[in-house]
Amino acid sequence: MPSLLVVDLGRQPYAGVLAFQREVAKARIAGDIEEDVLLLVEHEPVITLGRSSKSAHLLAAPDLLRQRGVDLFEVERGGDVTFHGPGQLVGYPIIDLKRHRRDLHWYLRQVEEFLIQALATYGLEAGRNSPYTGVWIDDRKIASIGVHARDWVTWHGFALNVTTDLRYFDLIVPCGIQAVQMTSLRREVPNGDVRIDAVAERVATAAAAVFGLEVRGVVREELPIGAGSAPAADAR
Repeated sequence: MPSLLVVDLGRQPYAGVLAFQREVAKARIAGDIEEDVLLLVEHEPVITLGRSSKSAHLLAAPDLLRQRGVDLFEVERGGDVTFHGPGQLVGYPIIDLKRHRRDLHWYLRQVEEFLIQALATYGLEAGRNSPYTGVWIDDRKIASIGVHARDWVTWHGFALNVTTDLRYFDLIVPCGIQAVQMTSLRREVPNGDVRIDAVAERVATAAAAVFGLEVRGVVREELPIGAGSAPAADAR
């Protein structure tokens, strides 16, 4: 069975991981990496602006962001504004859709599906909320998704709130959805084992199953990426 190479990057600032995932995607496109990859990470506080972001959806002035220790990046993924930070499991699936199905809408549904399946292992009935992308529990949003693809290889991905300080979402209009209520696994399962590492294992297992792959944990140094530098991160 083909593998899903799962790389646990631990807790990292956003800029370096952005550059790294771009390099991994480049290597996947070139065929230097022959299997699909899932990068898992917990970021330092950062707000990212996708291609559809509107300035009105960033509610905090730059001075306030600096005071809160929150970085700001413009990136190539789809979607609006979102937050990443401690207590949130962020995943970057680098999937060659030519080996699965050449359909980005289908791919988004698969990302939602494996998050829904992972949450089900905690006894949660999560689902979708059309027309929005992401994963919800009733009217509360627990996971956001924003992706990019070139030559049918995906990068960027999902953010699942595990023990996230939800007050950070007051700095933005999350995903451009007015009056959205964000939630977390800790809030929904207050007495459950919601350690990031345990959640990451369940998400990786569900992701591999949805794409018909087998989990294989690797360290980042095992990925054969090029020696050239990645495109610069778009910070401001």
